[in-house]
Amino acid sequence: MQINGATQQRGHVLLIAGDSATRRRTVQVLPSKNLAALSMVPVSALLGSSLPSDTTYLDGIHDQNALQVRLRTAAATPGPLLVYLSGRLTTDRRGQQLYLALSRTTTSTARYTALPWEWLGTELRARPQGLTTVVFDLAADKATWPLLREYGTLPASTAAEVFGVVTPPGFDGGDGVSTYTRHWIEQLRNSPERPTNSRLHALTVSAAALPPGALVLPVTPALTAAGHGPWPTTNTRPAGPDPLSSGPVPGYAPSPAPQPQQPAAAPPPGTPVPQQVSPSPSRPPTAHTEFVAQDPRPHIHALAQAGRHSEAAQLAQLWEQHALRTGGYDPAQATQWVEIRADLAKMSGNYLLATQLWVGAGRARLLHQSSDAPEVLSAAQSAHYCWTQLRDVARARECGPELISLLRALPSLDRRHLSVAQQRLEFLHEASSAGS
Repeated sequence: MQINGATQQRGHVLLIAGDSATRRRTVQVLPSKNLAALSMVPVSALLGSSLPSDTTYLDGIHDQNALQVRLRTAAATPGPLLVYLSGRLTTDRRGQQLYLALSRTTTSTARYTALPWEWLGTELRARPQGLTTVVFDLAADKATWPLLREYGTLPASTAAEVFGVVTPPGFDGGDGVSTYTRHWIEQLRNSPERPTNSRLHALTVSAAALPPGALVLPVTPALTAAGHGPWPTTNTRPAGPDPLSSGPVPGYAPSPAPQPQQPAAAPPPGTPVPQQVSPSPSRPPTAHTEFVAQDPRPHIHALAQAGRHSEAAQLAQLWEQHALRTGGYDPAQATQWVEIRADLAKMSGNYLLATQLWVGAGRARLLHQSSDAPEVLSAAQSAHYCWTQLRDVARARECGPELISLLRALPSLDRRHLSVAQQRLEFLHEASSAGS
């Protein structure tokens, strides 16, 4: 449109709902509900612009060519453009190309009934830099997830800022608005001023309860916290006493080796700690990769100190995933993030998860370091301490064998750690038998 010979800038919001993602009657993503929730948000907030804008809702579309035309029309917008996609990410039968499944897509018809993901990049490629944002909230099906993990990313266009999340198959996302989209909308509504796209994404990821292993792009949260010291870059002792130590250890500061004392009696059963699943590195490392963004540890530490344990743990897990994707199971980065997550779990009182993570960290370090390395010994001692804090008999009994196996693999560790752990595990078995 021209006014007095000048082209009037207009923006465009294109919202695309693909096929619902379900697996064995478990709902992962309901794109229609995501679009319905987004329709309640002012277009100016979605787009981050006060320019006059057009909005296109595509819900239930099943023709890939018609969708391409809509995408091409949106890409021709002279002003800012937001493309939002939600649904099931799938692949063709050959498993070589990624697609956004549409309402009639099956594995055998993906090439003809789904939106090839590469079309997104093709149509947006010619747009000016800085005017295009792609946001996605997707779930990968079982055949697609290994391919996605191999890629380690989900590119859209070099001309676009790309933000979003892909959840793994089998995750129960509920029957409402997806957690990423819901928190994305909440951040828009609650912020006094619209955050930048990168900060909006980082705030969303830190607040959303994303499933373990979810692919988050970009994985570098753009968050800072002034006035807080960084977390240590080496393995550290937990903020609490070692099971064989005579006193507490200052939080997050390197400490000397613990002084042994008499074995502690096993504590009585108490309130259960909710069980969580935690991955343990098991592959050898690849090349060392440095983080290129600002150190996120001050912000994570500030969240934990403020009692926002869930947000801190989620951010730490995202950085662990970043280290895994960019550097493999690098003990200098990925394992350190496991150890930071273990400290966060301990701070929140989740000694079960802390024990599991410390055992995993110790095992990971044993793949690359000697059994008498200080970091390996410290991880084992930390795992032992957290295990002694478990008050639920069943949980402690389940974790005991893995811990004892790790302690046995460390001949230079004070052997009383092993004997105390074995005595407590025997006590737990006896207590369980007596109560049954």
